[in-house]
Amino acid sequence: MDSVITIVIAVVVCLFFLRGYLKTLKKREEAARKSAEKGNLFSEGPRSQHPHIDTNYCIGCATCTTVCPEGDVLAMLGGKAVIVNGYKCIGHSLCAEACPVGAITMVMATPSMGADMPYMTPEYETSIENLFIIGELGGLALIKNAVNQGRECVDTLIRRRAATPPPAQPGVYDLLIVGAGPAGISASLRAIENKLNYVTLEQDEIGGTVAKYPRQKLVMTSPVEFPMYGKFKKTELSKENLLAFWDMVLNRSDFHCVTSEKVEHIANGEDGIFTVKSANNQYQARAVILALGKTGTPRKLGVVGEELPKVMYRLIEADHYVNKKILVVGGGDSAVEAAMGLANQAGNKVTLCYRSPQFSRIKERNAKRIEDCMRSGKVEVLFETNPKEFKPESVVLDVKGQVREIPNDFVWIFAGGIPPFDFLKKIGIQFGIRDMTLEASNEAKKEAQEKRELAKAGSATV
Repeated sequence: MDSVITIVIAVVVCLFFLRGYLKTLKKREEAARKSAEKGNLFSEGPRSQHPHIDTNYCIGCATCTTVCPEGDVLAMLGGKAVIVNGYKCIGHSLCAEACPVGAITMVMATPSMGADMPYMTPEYETSIENLFIIGELGGLALIKNAVNQGRECVDTLIRRRAATPPPAQPGVYDLLIVGAGPAGISASLRAIENKLNYVTLEQDEIGGTVAKYPRQKLVMTSPVEFPMYGKFKKTELSKENLLAFWDMVLNRSDFHCVTSEKVEHIANGEDGIFTVKSANNQYQARAVILALGKTGTPRKLGVVGEELPKVMYRLIEADHYVNKKILVVGGGDSAVEAAMGLANQAGNKVTLCYRSPQFSRIKERNAKRIEDCMRSGKVEVLFETNPKEFKPESVVLDVKGQVREIPNDFVWIFAGGIPPFDFLKKIGIQFGIRDMTLEASNEAKKEAQEKRELAKAGSATV
């Protein structure tokens, strides 16, 4: 009799915990379905690196759903991991690393996403010998990728020089780098490390797009290794952290960078020497690395009054603007972050207008922060709204079909940029379909291996 009672009690306890587990599982799947429905509103899906889940190997452990810094990109449905908000994914690849059974690989969105891309070999060389492309322009996002490619690209040139030493030619650089963002700086440091005669040209300021980010913007979420300086071991790195490193690089006497030097044309001579022309100068080099950003020239709206001095396309330091009436145009991360940064300055009244009925492609942390700003009244968000005219002291908006004019001192427009593909085609670089899936997967595997080695090194020193 005692045994029967014991068994009954055990069954009741097991059923109690099983009921709780099934209830939690049901809630989790319901939340996942809601996220999936929300994700279906944005049918374009992922636009860059994103996880591909092999359900034959997925064991339903849910580890991948907890590590993504962008929020609910992945969720559990039917005991398997699925992509529910692919539009949020920007290719961190932490989910692929965390998967204990290797069921996740990083791939590109679709072949069409890579169709309008410059041809590149696995060594980042274009259809023109000794002309390379690295960084975002090559198709793989994230600063970490740009830094790694800058280092590896120069290593390729070093191996070629060792195999076939070039003749000495006065006035000819071993390497010319176009762009001083993360990729260009990494390549420059590697060139210094290997004692190459090089020069870096930058049309704006050192730091590239990173220098134009709002303060405290998170720019890296995994460790990365810079030539000559070793690994940044922080798992999160802000704009300020990275710019502090840029300043340290700038103080090097062997860092040769010419700023405000926009490259207008590159020609490859029969002798294999490149002639690089800017508005004011001409350079010659045996090899050229293009470390250009993908955004290129800011895209304009074609709105009346857009030529006014108060209309801008990049926000460098938000704290320079106080007690102002400000309009931010756009619905991406850059627009949202700029609006929040400006709203935090004393006395500013910030309005954010976006043409769609809701935000569709912003990071999870930004979505939560902008919701807080909207509730507190720090930022007024006008959905389904387009600017009609910019006036010296006001702006005219079309708000859901109704015309509205509001006082205004400054306007920032974040409508993306026009990539420099026309420039690449003009200098002879071929375009076509590339196997971005393989490239992205290799990048993810390489990063996972680097993190494992870093973890081993850390545990060994403890």
